[in-house]
Amino acid sequence: MHGSSPGGQADPQDRKPILIEVAWEVCNQVGGIYQVLRSKAPSMVSRWQDRYCLVGPYEQANAAVEFEAAPLTGNLGKAVRFLRQLGVEAHFGRWLVSSRPQAILLDYHAHMGRLNEIRHRLWADHGIATPPDDHLLNQCMAFGDACRELLWQVAIAFGPSSPVIAHFHEWMSAMPLPMLRRDKWPGATVFTTHATSLGRYLANDNPGFYAQLPTFNAEAEAHRFNVAAKHKLERAAAHGAHVFTTVSDVTAEECTHLLGRKPDLLLPNGLNIQRFAAVHEFQNLHRQYKQRIHQFTIAHFFPSYHFDLDKTIYMFTSGRYEYTNKGMDLTIEALARLNHRLGEANVDRTVVAFIITRCPVRSISVGALQSSAMLAEFRTIADTYTQQIGERLLVAAAEGRIPNLNTLVDEYWRLRLRRAIQTWKRDYLPPIVTHDLADDASDPVLNQLRTCRLWNQPESKVKVVFHPDFVTTSSPLFGMDYDQFVRGCHLGVFPSYYEPWGYTPLESIALGIPAVTSDLSGFGSYLAQLLPDHEQKGLCVVERRHRSFSQAADQLADYMFRFAQLDRRQRVTMRNGIESFSGHFDWHNLGGCYHEAHALALDRAAP
Repeated sequence: MHGSSPGGQADPQDRKPILIEVAWEVCNQVGGIYQVLRSKAPSMVSRWQDRYCLVGPYEQANAAVEFEAAPLTGNLGKAVRFLRQLGVEAHFGRWLVSSRPQAILLDYHAHMGRLNEIRHRLWADHGIATPPDDHLLNQCMAFGDACRELLWQVAIAFGPSSPVIAHFHEWMSAMPLPMLRRDKWPGATVFTTHATSLGRYLANDNPGFYAQLPTFNAEAEAHRFNVAAKHKLERAAAHGAHVFTTVSDVTAEECTHLLGRKPDLLLPNGLNIQRFAAVHEFQNLHRQYKQRIHQFTIAHFFPSYHFDLDKTIYMFTSGRYEYTNKGMDLTIEALARLNHRLGEANVDRTVVAFIITRCPVRSISVGALQSSAMLAEFRTIADTYTQQIGERLLVAAAEGRIPNLNTLVDEYWRLRLRRAIQTWKRDYLPPIVTHDLADDASDPVLNQLRTCRLWNQPESKVKVVFHPDFVTTSSPLFGMDYDQFVRGCHLGVFPSYYEPWGYTPLESIALGIPAVTSDLSGFGSYLAQLLPDHEQKGLCVVERRHRSFSQAADQLADYMFRFAQLDRRQRVTMRNGIESFSGHFDWHNLGGCYHEAHALALDRAAP
C-alpha cells in the first residue's frame, strides 16, 4: 500500500533527523513504560523540539483527558492527512504532560478487520504464528499495522534530506519493525525491551532463574507459558532493529539468552526530577505528610492500644502484586526477623510497615471505615472544644478570673466526647489487612503474615498494614496521593527478585526518602556500580544473586534494624543526602544514553 501513497516533497528547511517514538502506552497508562515516556518527554523535547513525536493507540476515554488535537501542519500533519486518505483514522496533537510533546494516536480498530492478512504476512515472511483468540495481541497487531503505514508516510513526507528514526518500546509496538526492515523502509530503527515477555514468567516459576538462564530453551518455554507469539515478535524486533537496547545489565543478560541478541546499549530509566523537587521544602513536606500517616495509624491501631508516634518509623513496600518477583515474600520474612530483634534488644521504637499493592477485593473492611469515621468525629469534637475554650477563656481572662475549664465547653459536647470514646474502644487486635479480600484463604501475603505471626499484637515492635489497593486522594483511609504518602514515610523497601529496572525505589529517592533495592533489579545493579558507598547514603542493595533467601532476609533485617535505631537528626541528614544524589537520575543526565542509541542507529542505517 505504501508504494502508491501520494506523499509530498520535504520542506527545504527540514534537514535534521526526525525521531518517532512508538509505544502502546503513549496516552494509555497500563504499566511502567507510561512513566518512562511521560517523564522523559521534557528532555526529548528540549533536544528535538518539534522534530520529536510519540505514536500510540487511540483510546477515546484516555484521549479525552490526555490528548489535545492540533491542526494538521508541517510534514507530520501532511503524513497524517495522507494516512487518513488511505483509510487509517489518525489523530494529531499534543500529549498533555510536561513539555506537551507532539503525539499521533492511531485508531487501530478499523485495522482489526485486516487481522487475517496481518497474520498471513507475519507467518509467510517471518515465521510467526499468531493465535486468533488473544485479544491484546490482536489489538497490538492492528495498531502495529496502522503504525507501519504511518511510518511510510512520515518517511515520504520528510524525504531523504531528513532521515527518520523510529524507536519502538516493548513487544506491544514491535510488529512493524521486522516488516519495515524487510520492505526496506528508508529510516533507522531502535528497539528497547524493558522486560522480556518470557522472562517474567520464567522468573516467577523458577527460584533459580538467573542460575538456570543459560540452560533454558526459550522457544519451548514460550510455548509452555502460552506466550510464543509475543516472544517471537519480540525476538524478531530485537534482531531486525539497527540498534537493540534494554534498560539494565540484568535485563541484558536475560535478552542475550532468551532473545539471542546481546543489546548494543543500555538505556537506564530516569525521572523528571524537577517534577518531584520542592527546593528547601522537602523536609517540611516529610513532616506534613507524616502527620497525615499518623492520622491513619491512630484510626487503625489506637482503638485497641496505643504507642508513641514520636518513636514510630514508617516503612513501606509497593508495586504490582507479584508476590515473589517484587520481593514481598522477602520483605515479610525480614520484618518478622526485625520484630524479633527489636524485641530482644528492647529497642524503644515501633515500626509500622505498609504493604501497598492491588489485588481483588470486595470492599474496604467495615472496621476500617468505622475507625476512620470515628477519628473524623474526634476531630469535629476537638475543633469545637478548641473554639469554645479559646473564646470563653479569652473573656474570662479579660474579666480577671481563672475559670473552671470544665465550664468552658457545653455539656452537649462533653457528653458527645464521652460517647465517642466508649464507641472507639475495641477488644480485638488491629487487623493486618484494610480490605475484605476476594480470596482471603489463599492470599500469599496474608498467609505469610499469619505464618510469621505478624498479628499486630500490643507487644510486637513491628506492626503491619496490608493495603490491597493503591493509595490515592479518593481513598477514605488515607486521603492522599502516592507521592505524598511516600514523602511521609521513612524507608521504602523493594528487594525484588525479578525487576528489569525498578521505578519504586527511584521514585522514593527522588522524593528524598531512603530506599532498599536488590542486586537483581536493574536499578539496584546500576546503583551498586555507580555508588559503591550507597548504604552510607541511605540506599541499601540487598544481595540476592549469590545468596540464599534466608541470607538475603538476614541482610535486609540487619539494615532495617540499624535504620530503626537512627535518631531524628541522623534521618534528616540521610534524607538530605538522598535528595542531593537523586539529581543524577534526571532525564537530562540519563537522556544521553538515548541520544547515543539514536546516533548509532542513523550511522548503521546510512547507505
